[in-house]
Amino acid sequence: MKLDTTGLDNFIDEKAIWGIVNQNADASTGRVQEILDKALEAKGLTLEETACLLQTEDPELNEAILETAGKVKQAIYGKRVVLFAPLYITNECSNRCAYCGFKDTNTELVRRTLNPAEIKKEVSILEDIGHKRLLLVYGEHPKFGGDWIAETVRTVYETVSEKSGEIRRVNINCAPLDVEGFRKLHEVGIGTYQCFQETYHPQTYAELHPRGHKKHFLWRLHAMHRAMEAGIDDVGMGALLGLYDYRFDIIALLAHAAELEKRFGVGPHTLSFPRLEPALNSDIAFNPPYPISDTQFKRLVAVLRLAVPFTGLILSTRENKEMRRELLDIGVSQLSAGSRTYPGAYSDPNFDRPEVQQFCVGDNRNLDEVIQEIVQHGYTPSWCTACYREGRTGEEFMKLAKNGFIQNFCRPNALLTFNEYLQDYASEATRDVGHKLIQDEVEKGSGTCQKNLEDRLSRIEQGERDLYL
Repeated sequence: MKLDTTGLDNFIDEKAIWGIVNQNADASTGRVQEILDKALEAKGLTLEETACLLQTEDPELNEAILETAGKVKQAIYGKRVVLFAPLYITNECSNRCAYCGFKDTNTELVRRTLNPAEIKKEVSILEDIGHKRLLLVYGEHPKFGGDWIAETVRTVYETVSEKSGEIRRVNINCAPLDVEGFRKLHEVGIGTYQCFQETYHPQTYAELHPRGHKKHFLWRLHAMHRAMEAGIDDVGMGALLGLYDYRFDIIALLAHAAELEKRFGVGPHTLSFPRLEPALNSDIAFNPPYPISDTQFKRLVAVLRLAVPFTGLILSTRENKEMRRELLDIGVSQLSAGSRTYPGAYSDPNFDRPEVQQFCVGDNRNLDEVIQEIVQHGYTPSWCTACYREGRTGEEFMKLAKNGFIQNFCRPNALLTFNEYLQDYASEATRDVGHKLIQDEVEKGSGTCQKNLEDRLSRIEQGERDLYL
């Protein structure tokens, strides 16, 4: 695929972003409190307000930011958390990203691309432990175009387990394509297209990406534009924190989101904010040039929740279980669970090997262990895909979300998918705490919606599957 960057504008204004950051440093207590009072209305924040909160160092104000984010998160999402797993299809890559184990110069990495039979085997294993939502991950190599990626998606959707059916949503993390390539992915029924800019700072980007298609900053920057032009309603963006000053990259990420909303009427469906983790043969991955403390990271996540209250925030297994639990309370709405980061990993009994992984994983617990803990913490696991199958995506989803849809429909649908998990996959200990959670949640409800929920819960226990409101 030949990259055509003609006419692509750089809407990330480096000077303007640094101006926003610098002009909103050292804000007064009164200014911070004023922003937090506004944030409670769940209408979002300006870039200037976001920059102000990002740089608040006072411990008491930091605590106020986390507390406010927790209230907004609870008001919009309640105690529901979406779970998924990444499935690496190929680690062949022609890029030379300085921080990644998949870079083309890493001769110690074991390269592998799954064939259809191997994909089916991996999917069957994931289905048999309870996953319904997958993120397919691909190395960025020119030989992997839209047609081939679309075929791998078909293979996933066509793979049906013996327990309770198929994968119901396939999201994609692959190299930026042209509009026609994205259209092929849309036609095969992908959910969210995910692509991270890594860093929005042009000079740093150029230094870290010296080779491959990824070296073209503007081609990657406009990937979401092309995906949305191709009909993909839901897109997921992110920055790899630690490569550059996180204040700049977070403000730039939100500026990118604002650009999409201005152009297409809706911003990203999800945002991700992974911290740089060690990777095979990458000095920069072991020694991030801009390390981020846990305090800064928690504040950053809380501020994102306040800045874009209805946008999904995704946390991967790069973080340890303690950090993942804390971030659920202040902003995160989606978690990967039981993740393995190389092709063929789920069928590999010796999966914890650095010579095959893209990066080191911080939370190695299996899916059931993650579920048991979050349920004990009061959260309802969800694998719901009702909105995507009913056409409630993109701008339509955001309109519904802002009118309380998430609490009224996503909560009961989460309980239905969780009941499926308890019936088909859960350990005895998880089943015990899970049934109690469902019973407690049912007792809180009332009205027609509640009657429909109780009816469907009963039907699931009698053997029906894939029921939703």
